[in-house]
Order: sequence, then structure tokens, then C-alpha cells
Amino acid sequence: MMVNLPRSGAPCKISLRGASMIRTKVRDQPRTTRQDLVNDLKRAGTTVSKKTISNTLRRHGFKILQRTQGPPAQASACPASLKFASDHLDDPEEEWEKVMWSDETKIELFGLNSTRRVWRKKKDEYNPKNTIPTVNHGGGNIILWGCFSAKGTGRLHRIEGRMDGAMYCETLANNLLPSVRALKMGRGCLFQHDNNPKHTARATKEWLSKKYLKVLEWPSQSPDLNPIENLWRELKVLPSDS
Repeated sequence: MMVNLPRSGAPCKISLRGASMIRTKVRDQPRTTRQDLVNDLKRAGTTVSKKTISNTLRRHGFKILQRTQGPPAQASACPASLKFASDHLDDPEEEWEKVMWSDETKIELFGLNSTRRVWRKKKDEYNPKNTIPTVNHGGGNIILWGCFSAKGTGRLHRIEGRMDGAMYCETLANNLLPSVRALKMGRGCLFQHDNNPKHTARATKEWLSKKYLKVLEWPSQSPDLNPIENLWRELKVLPSDS
């Protein structure tokens, strides 16, 4: 008499059909995210976690790989960032709602592809679906200035040519001030920008003072502290997904 013994480990939460579906999806669209697959299975009537998705794909030989290059960390900037975080750790939420965050960014046509993850098997490394297109200088780019607050997004402005202090003040006049009014920030608004020389120039400080705009003191070399980076990433995904 033969008896089926209990198997070790937890039972698989994805059916064979579900596993086949997600394997086909990542094979055809390697940049599919785990959340995309969770949503696909949910629409098909199966609810699983992203961890279950990862485990299932790994059992079938898929690995998720990411190629990312970032600017070298400035050791001297770390203490300043930590001090800023420590000084504002107990600030009430209402204080952060007064902040208008701003920044400039460069968007390249193919630039973000170098940071996108892909699901692939080892033998499929050079499949065109799994490779990053190489284009000189990113295939063209634009420079943008933007701002946002807890109340919503402000204006997004394309910068033409090289921005100097005078152009920066003009950009603030034509975009920051209308954004402050549109979002009803009021006189309690606290403006944030980094320590770029054109931001800290005397002419810029005088302009901000004349407009009664208080500036949030900002630690040097701390782009990771600015929440606008999350908006920039969403914006940069658009050309690489099109």
C-alpha cells in the first residue's frame, strides 16, 4: 500500500494556471513589476503577496536584476543630513504642510531605462527585451523646474538655455508665486530649494525677501531628503515606458 506523505513547507498559493500566467507576462514584458502581477492575479480571482510572486518566479528560474548608477556619496554631507533630520524629527505635520518643495531636474529620453528592473532567466541576458538601449547623451533631454506642497502640485516649467541667477529669479516669479497663490499657501508658506549657487546668490535672497518668502534651511548635498524626488521619478518613467 502506498501512502502520500506530507510535503515539507507551506503549500503553493498560486495555481499552476496562475504561475503560468505570470511567467508568460514577465517573459513578454520583463519590466513588469511585482505589483502589476499581484493586480493581474487579483483580477483573475487569486490574492497573493508580492513576496509570493517573487518566490514563484524564482522557482521557475527568473531573477530580478537592476542596473543603477548614482552620484558618489559625499561623506561630509551625511552629518548635515542627519542633523537636519534630527532637528525636525518632532515637527508637527502641520509644519510640513506649509512647505513648498522645489527642484530642477534633467529628463533624458532613455535615461531612466538604466535603472529599470527586469525579470529574466540567465540565458536570456541579451534578449532585446532585457537590454538597455544605448543612445549617445541619453537621446536628448530637457531641464525642468517644478514645485509641490501637501496641497498639490505647482507649475512645471521647462528651462531653455543655461540657467543663471537672473533666470532663476524670473522662473520663481513666473511659476513659484502663481503656484503659491493657486494652492492657497498663504503668508505662512516656507519655500524649499537646495544650496545651488544660483539659489543662494545675493540677488536671489533679496528677491525672496522682497516677496516675503521664508526659506527652509537646507543641508548641502541632500537630494534624498527632498520628497520631490518621488515626483521626478514618476515623471521620468513616462518617456521610458512610451
